[in-house]
Amino acid sequence: MSQEMPMNKINTPVITEMQVYPVAGYDSMLLSLSGAHAPFFTRNIVIIKDNAGHTGLGEVHGGEAITKALEEAVPLVVGQPVCTYKSIIFKLKNIHNERAKNSDGIQNLDLTKLKDVVHAESAVEAALLDLWGQFLGLPVCQLLGDGKQRDDVVVLGYLFYQADGRKYDKNYITEDNADNVWFRQRRKPAMDTAGILEQAHALKEYYGFKDFKLKGGVFSGEKEMETIAALGKEFPDARINIDPNGAWKLADAVRLCKGSCLTYAEDPCGTESGYSGRETMAEFKMKTGIPTATNMIATDWRQFYHAVVEKSVDIVLADPHFWTLSDSVRIGQVLDNWGLTWGCHSNNHFDISLAIFAQTAAACPTVTAMDTHWIWQDGQHLTDAPYKIRNGKIHIPDAPGFGFNPNMKAIEDAYAFYKKLPYKDRRDGEGMQHLIPGWKFDSKMPCMVR
Repeated sequence: MSQEMPMNKINTPVITEMQVYPVAGYDSMLLSLSGAHAPFFTRNIVIIKDNAGHTGLGEVHGGEAITKALEEAVPLVVGQPVCTYKSIIFKLKNIHNERAKNSDGIQNLDLTKLKDVVHAESAVEAALLDLWGQFLGLPVCQLLGDGKQRDDVVVLGYLFYQADGRKYDKNYITEDNADNVWFRQRRKPAMDTAGILEQAHALKEYYGFKDFKLKGGVFSGEKEMETIAALGKEFPDARINIDPNGAWKLADAVRLCKGSCLTYAEDPCGTESGYSGRETMAEFKMKTGIPTATNMIATDWRQFYHAVVEKSVDIVLADPHFWTLSDSVRIGQVLDNWGLTWGCHSNNHFDISLAIFAQTAAACPTVTAMDTHWIWQDGQHLTDAPYKIRNGKIHIPDAPGFGFNPNMKAIEDAYAFYKKLPYKDRRDGEGMQHLIPGWKFDSKMPCMVR
């Protein structure tokens, strides 16, 4: 009698290879509380292969610490059956939590702490879900939570004040000859309300966006809320919000926002006079009646608990790169049970992350319009079938996994670009030295106010 092998050894693929590619792409001189974006942005790409001939893809934030964490994960991944992906990610998550246990997170937008909030293993999880979906013949969203909740995910138009990068650094690209209105617009300076309105019109024309978000924390609150009012007048049917990254004092946030056209305010205030952002945002809600969202004061389960207990937030922007895909959907389920809403924050990213966002949002029961920086990187594809934004939505494909394959030439080119960079981590303060010599980050001072 022949000895039977365990079922998973016979019927499920085994991981044979995991590669980590730190990569870079081009960006505009976008402004936020943390400073000015460099001419480039960095990400980490994970490629995992199995013995069934499938390839899975993942993407997460850039930075050498995250690259190192992913490289250290390789021995824990290779050789494992794909079906054990949950156990693999559980181990990697515990390693991350132990490494970051003494960090105070990004409540004050300290970018040096970003590596503590970003879960590098989310890129591994994405690639494993991609493989598992290919094996089962199911899209990734069917493997998360209670499965697919919607066929289309609504996306908002992400607006930024933007400096004229070409004045200071020839590495900022222009697209003056592009064949569509948005690509031409997205590299042009936009330092006032008129420039933001031009962005919004171009975004609506090209992608069909119906909702908009303005990145604040750049100019005075008064100037930024003038832009919000102009957006509300120009697009009366739009849901409009602002994100000053907690830069405003509570009293100023209340004064500026009360009675405005805001649908919700994202991190309008933060730490202040001995109080945490969870406390000041709870007061903001009580005094204005305006719903709040965050990606700063609820970035892990303990912070989330306190934010909910203090009634600080209505919308948790649970970026799957901060939470992992499975936990992002799990928090979406909890929010739905409690009458709250899931949303998604983003940083500059390639098309693999766009798919991660979209598939995660498709599995959450109650969602608001999803953030994405993809509109600023669209065209820099690392896959053969990047998701499209049409009529302000991303349609979720029925294809197994994420439904695309790696474009290895594009990935290798992006890796070669990365190796040429003067620094690998995000440093928004570098570009600000062109605009304001001697500039230093201050979590309570908009970047252009010194």
